Amino acid sequence: MYEELGLYIDGEFIRGGGRREQDVLNPANDEVLGKLPHASKDDLDRALAAAQRAFESWRRTSPMERSAILRKVATLARERADAIGRNITLDQGKPLAEAVGEVSGCAEHADWHAEECRRIYGRVIPARVEGVRQLVVREPIGVCAAFTPWNFPFNQAIRKIVAALGAGCTIIVKGPEDAPSAVVALARLFHDAGLPAGCLNVVWGVPHEVSDYLIRSPIVRKISFTGSVPIGKQLAALAGSLMKRCTMELGGHSPVIVCEDGDIVRAAKMVASLKFRNAGQVCVAPSRVYVERPAYERFLETFVAAAEKLKVGDGLEAGTRMGPLAHQRRVGSMTEFVDDARERGAVAVTGGARIGERGNFFAPTVLTEVPDDAMIMTSEPFGPVVPIVRFDSLDEALARANRLPYGLASYAFTGSIRNAHAISTGLEAGMVNINHFGMALAETPFGGIKDSGYGSEGGTETFDGYLNTKFITQMA
Repeated sequence: MYEELGLYIDGEFIRGGGRREQDVLNPANDEVLGKLPHASKDDLDRALAAAQRAFESWRRTSPMERSAILRKVATLARERADAIGRNITLDQGKPLAEAVGEVSGCAEHADWHAEECRRIYGRVIPARVEGVRQLVVREPIGVCAAFTPWNFPFNQAIRKIVAALGAGCTIIVKGPEDAPSAVVALARLFHDAGLPAGCLNVVWGVPHEVSDYLIRSPIVRKISFTGSVPIGKQLAALAGSLMKRCTMELGGHSPVIVCEDGDIVRAAKMVASLKFRNAGQVCVAPSRVYVERPAYERFLETFVAAAEKLKVGDGLEAGTRMGPLAHQRRVGSMTEFVDDARERGAVAVTGGARIGERGNFFAPTVLTEVPDDAMIMTSEPFGPVVPIVRFDSLDEALARANRLPYGLASYAFTGSIRNAHAISTGLEAGMVNINHFGMALAETPFGGIKDSGYGSEGGTETFDGYLNTKFITQMA
């Protein structure tokens, strides 16, 4: 059965009460799955008050207590992964195996933060004067507000929640209204794990109205957002005007550089696999591929063959490798990208059109002969459309890869240590993957530069945005 949707405020699941509701649709068939209640102003005020009250006690809890709760959440997530994953497939669209994998894999984030929160250390600085003691301590920043996206609804929410709670903060989460089941399920996990009331609150509503209200509240001291560059800039500007700390994980346009000395067939298969995961709706998906001219035809042939083998369909159907796009508007966007490229001389080697009339299905699409000024080469596609173009020198490839204001993820394939060094040094991105995909692990930092945002989630950097640094100097 589909998740029973509701708000989660001060340890209570809330629905009904005459609140405004919106339909939640299955993107594979447009059927209504459930009704999602929107938070009223009173609901938001209650969530803020609950988070503030809970912070006063949660901030003083032992790291061992926080760790135990996070470990329990990890255990429950693994136990419930099949049911939570099925509901993600229903409201977000990704294939069931991907959805279940998202949940079970994210249990690691709870486990890792459970361990790392016990290691939030300060330090002693040797004094210049006898009798003086100098200390640096790290203290939780306070109530946090998090805004999470629909493409990885469980993954993106749990990363923010475990970092905030592990640091001793409390948090209010506004998840994705189009794919809400995972965030409601997360609230149940923490509730059943024994998290004190008010430490985690979940609200829903018109996105810009909720974000504006929460960020402007004097109770909120930290904002974490994952989403598009334009919206991220708006929220960061508002938060900055109020001197509030931000973590911003925004959009990307990830370049792939394939050198002729690399394993071309392996590279093509790997890039195709990552590109069409979640129907391309991944902020770090490979989105423009530069292949050295001598290797171009071999890479293209292998990549196209991999794309054409993908079974596209309902994520609950056996054998489905790529599900629908999450929203009807994404189908129109893909058509716009393809039409613009064709008008500029590009060729759709495979795909290029919507599949069927029911649901939001779009064919895996490969474009060639694409000029650098085409929309697909300059704007984040966030879908199953990819351009593959040639380059003649590594300097040229790096210049073209770095020409955009994005700087989230990047990829390269080469058999040369010299090329690998030049690429890892030269690419302007927060994350560089060479000859494999190694991002998004609990123990590694995840974040971008330039217009792709600032701050990191994961790794030892994960708590930086949730802690204040206090210097204490004392003379005996």
